[in-house]
Amino acid sequence: MRAVVVGAGIGGLAATLSLRRAGHDVTLVEQAARFTEIGAGIQLAPNATRLLRRLGLLDAIAAQAARPSHVSFRTWSDGAEICRYALGRAAEDAFGAPYLLLHRADLHQALAAAVPPTSVRLNTVVVGIDQDDESASVTTANGDRLRADLVVAADGIRSAARQWLFGADEAVFSGTAAYRALLPADEVADLDLPDLGIWLGPGRHFVHYWVRRGELLNVVAVVTAEARTEVGTEAKAEAETVAAESWTARAEPGEQLREFDGWDSRVLDVLERAGQVFRYGIHTRVPLARWNIGRVTLLGDSAHAMVPFQAQGAAQAIMDAAVLGDVLTGATPAEVPDALDRYVRRRLATATTMQANSARAGDDFHLPDGPEAQARNARMSAYADEHVFLPQATGWAVDVLDDRRS
Repeated sequence: MRAVVVGAGIGGLAATLSLRRAGHDVTLVEQAARFTEIGAGIQLAPNATRLLRRLGLLDAIAAQAARPSHVSFRTWSDGAEICRYALGRAAEDAFGAPYLLLHRADLHQALAAAVPPTSVRLNTVVVGIDQDDESASVTTANGDRLRADLVVAADGIRSAARQWLFGADEAVFSGTAAYRALLPADEVADLDLPDLGIWLGPGRHFVHYWVRRGELLNVVAVVTAEARTEVGTEAKAEAETVAAESWTARAEPGEQLREFDGWDSRVLDVLERAGQVFRYGIHTRVPLARWNIGRVTLLGDSAHAMVPFQAQGAAQAIMDAAVLGDVLTGATPAEVPDALDRYVRRRLATATTMQANSARAGDDFHLPDGPEAQARNARMSAYADEHVFLPQATGWAVDVLDDRRS
């Protein structure tokens, strides 16, 4: 069977590998002229690393990763620990796969290296997707028409395929923006930072963790648009710029320090030492009732882009890809529409729930000082006293390939 996958991000690469593993001929189409090192840190929980093992890639990916021993939640003003949960060997033993912290480019490179270059068409812009009862086709900007039995649209949060399938539908600004930076480990060695730290404060939170075998500290400082307008008229004038979605938009010098003024000195030390800081608006997509029509389906962010506050965006895309390959194993061209229906039934509810849970986590992280934050901290501490792992870890044990409901 022939398949075309549109978009060579993490979801598109994983889908390509899963479909090839299922025995199909796959062409991967990507508009970028080459694969480049872009982005910053990414977390992969056991529900994702278990699937990367099945693709034969876990060892190569883990060799580039850091393995945190725990995650520590802290208060914004003085860094007092609210609670901590185990990761590391304890999580791997419990869930059968590791919790890894990576540079996004390292994950992308490992996935891309597993796809034969002859299966990839770079510098190729897709301008249309069509189908009939017998086949589907992808039309490129230079006039090529790629015919296939299946088209997978993994073209990201700004998915054109989503609009072609379901009509006008734009990405939605989440009301949050993130400052991102990477620091060499020796520049923050004196700060005694936890392996994975999440600092909670009014309208903001701050995340840091090691990537690239512990050689770099990945920093993500998130601020809500509502909180940001309190900084003054200058911030209000910049609101549209803050909402811009870009991996390469540079923050103004010192901007991140002004945003986190008054926070614990370790947070400010990290932000001050960060050097070049990038800023981007975090966007999501409204949940869909379905992802597929006929022989064409969405996958990853094009289907269910979410805020990153439970670190599950990439994991959910990898899970999509695994289930897609599973339902299409042994399928004939005539069976593709029914197989895609099964794929969506097995994935849509879980991904949509994760979208909602991630949004709720952001709300919880950003509670104002006072009774609400105190109640949250008490609730988190009480849960940690009784449980070894994070609340969302119940989902890490789920193996999507064991769920083969029709």
